[in-house]
Amino acid sequence: METSDVIVIGAGFAGLTAARELSRRGHGVTLLEARDRIAGRTHLEEHLGRNLELGGTWVHWSQPYVWAEMGRYGINPVPGPDFTKAYWIAGGTSRQGRAEDLLELLDAPNRALLAEARRYFPLPWSPLANPEVADIDGITLSEAIDRLGLPEDQRRLLRSFWALNFNGKLDQAAYTQALRWCAAASGSWQLMFETCATFKVEGGTRRLAEAILADSTADLHLNQPVVAIVQDESGVIAQTADGQQFSARQLVLALPLSVLGDIDIQPALSPAKRQAAARGQAGRGAKLWIKVKGRQERFVAMGPENAPLNFVQAEYIDEDTTTLVCFGPDAAAIDVNDPEAAQGILDLLVPGLEVLEVAGHNWVDDEYSRSTWPMHYTGYLTGSLAELQRPEGRIRLAGSDFANGWGGFIDGAIESGLDAARAVTSALAAETARSALPTQPVLSA
Repeated sequence: METSDVIVIGAGFAGLTAARELSRRGHGVTLLEARDRIAGRTHLEEHLGRNLELGGTWVHWSQPYVWAEMGRYGINPVPGPDFTKAYWIAGGTSRQGRAEDLLELLDAPNRALLAEARRYFPLPWSPLANPEVADIDGITLSEAIDRLGLPEDQRRLLRSFWALNFNGKLDQAAYTQALRWCAAASGSWQLMFETCATFKVEGGTRRLAEAILADSTADLHLNQPVVAIVQDESGVIAQTADGQQFSARQLVLALPLSVLGDIDIQPALSPAKRQAAARGQAGRGAKLWIKVKGRQERFVAMGPENAPLNFVQAEYIDEDTTTLVCFGPDAAAIDVNDPEAAQGILDLLVPGLEVLEVAGHNWVDDEYSRSTWPMHYTGYLTGSLAELQRPEGRIRLAGSDFANGWGGFIDGAIESGLDAARAVTSALAAETARSALPTQPVLSA
């Protein structure tokens, strides 16, 4: 049995950050990862003739944790393209115009929807500080949009915009999550939208993940899915699928919420944690890269909210081809390996494009994620977040699912990893202090 001070399960950005912080503080760290690679729900891989981000991609200067990490390792942000053309649906027909025209159509509805973001979240990184949040945490984003009484075309456009942001369906999506994002962007929906899809990481997300790992002395084990965890007063043991056992004094469980139930944890996590894990997250959509023929104008397209792909943008423009990044709210509605299906869907949004190749990864069917970026269901914020952040004995959860600030982003994962490392360091110090106390003599009668 391999023994260390801390076991970190999951080498996504939360696990990598926690492992680095703990190892740099002098603790022995074992880092266990089920996949054959690091970086979790971010994955840079070569497809369509270039390196493409199949998972998490975008960062922003309004996100303090990831921006600081990039600065630490001398990694620059790469700005995305400025769009000149837009396509959208109005009156049941396809329309086109300037990109600014589409943003103007979204401006007043988003301002109305998000007007009270800073009222409910005056301190965005303390999302439970205002008790009034509990009054609105049961409202779905679908209900909040429909209550605005917008003209039908604007209502449908706004719903599609938020189906894009949630990468999922709106009938259970939490209105509070939309308000949290806007509050973290200083109450500006335009800044929020810029945060979501403007700057990428120079060299890709893999470069940042590898930089964090290289700054750590953690002992990394790939291809080691953990199937069981047992803790008691003396320590904690993690067992992998091949029967190996690892023991430590503390454990950080840095996995997506939706897969926590796959591990046999004894004693069991609290009922509230298990219920939240069973429900999972609302981000259950698709991300697809499509290479089309010809050098296209830089465009963005938004279709119906329930279309297999409801958002398309021209991301890379080459001499005779253009590579598009596309999103849809339901992973089951699109085959990320089927060019013909992509052609049929694209014809409805941007007619006249010829699909050459497609690439993507189904994160919802992936046994180690079962979701895309974490977007909350109603009730999650006030009913689950604090409990999920609460340690159980020697076990602490970490990940973007459990972040206080930019939940759903790399930034939230790093934040959560830092928090977990700080809490584990305190627990280890307290345990060491207790063991150093002199033994009291036993007095005979």
